[in-house]
Amino acid sequence: MIFSKILIPVDGSIHSDNAVKYGFDLAEMCGAKVILLHCHPPVPSGLGEPNFQKAIDTATRNSYAILQKYMDDPQAEKISLSDKTIGGDTTNSIITVSETEECDLIIMGSKGKSDLEGLLIGSVTHKVLNTANCPVLIIK
Repeated sequence: MIFSKILIPVDGSIHSDNAVKYGFDLAEMCGAKVILLHCHPPVPSGLGEPNFQKAIDTATRNSYAILQKYMDDPQAEKISLSDKTIGGDTTNSIITVSETEECDLIIMGSKGKSDLEGLLIGSVTHKVLNTANCPVLIIK
């Protein structure tokens, strides 16, 4: 199967690093476009001004710092690459972006939790794996 658009959610962890490396390699082989996505927690609107805007600015700045690490990767120059940051529930954000962007593959890092542990804890990877409309590739 040839992929044309790959979504890679990242959080800056070693697990995300592994997913990005694999995703960049696959995208280069397939000629696919890659979308890097960082999801930050929602900012409560009840903070009031100026605290709400400061919290949004901090979350956005932190998100772009995480994304920039991958955008600066030398391999990033060899592929079509874009980035997105979004606030809200991580699983819903990943699913929404994958559907809106019409991605045909999601590549995610795994922390190595067992299926039972993921089910009990409710890991994002486990939820995406079970709700995405496209294939999900989990990289350890």
